[in-house]
Amino acid sequence: MRGWHGGDREGLDALLPVVYKELRRIAHFQLRKEREDHSLQSADLVNEAYLRLVRMNPPQWESRTHFFAIAAQLIRQILVDYARRHGAWKRGAGQGTLPLEDASQLLRGKDVDVVLLDDALKALAELDPRKAKVVELRFFGGLTFAETAEVLDVSPVTVSRDWSTARAWLHREMNRGS
Repeated sequence: MRGWHGGDREGLDALLPVVYKELRRIAHFQLRKEREDHSLQSADLVNEAYLRLVRMNPPQWESRTHFFAIAAQLIRQILVDYARRHGAWKRGAGQGTLPLEDASQLLRGKDVDVVLLDDALKALAELDPRKAKVVELRFFGGLTFAETAEVLDVSPVTVSRDWSTARAWLHREMNRGS
């Protein structure tokens, strides 16, 4: 990481085999939440994330956890871009309401519309950027409370509170107009 951080592209090539397995885990974790007939595979998601990482200017991460936070952000962008290109349903058109019984179920089910979630996350980021980042790191990156706390430089208790509040807010926002 330090070599790539210093601008050495070969550093990325040396880094990839080390982190590939973890990136694959994150991608697989995220794709399990997608519809069953989703055509994007874990390897495709990891490869696209790798291509985007290569195109980045030398990154400014401080740790392994921070690296995976950036990977989570890239995976979110890739999934949202993919969904938009493939005519994802938005705001109740096609899918109807989210199959969620209450706010505690948000971000656990398979039927979360990533385009709808992305729109809601953007709105949340305008109100509270940290809560939006918590959702991105936990939902798209699969980071634990402790890892998320490290990236955001807050306590795990704060992350837990932010996670609960953000899920409730997103549930309300995503079901508005349903």
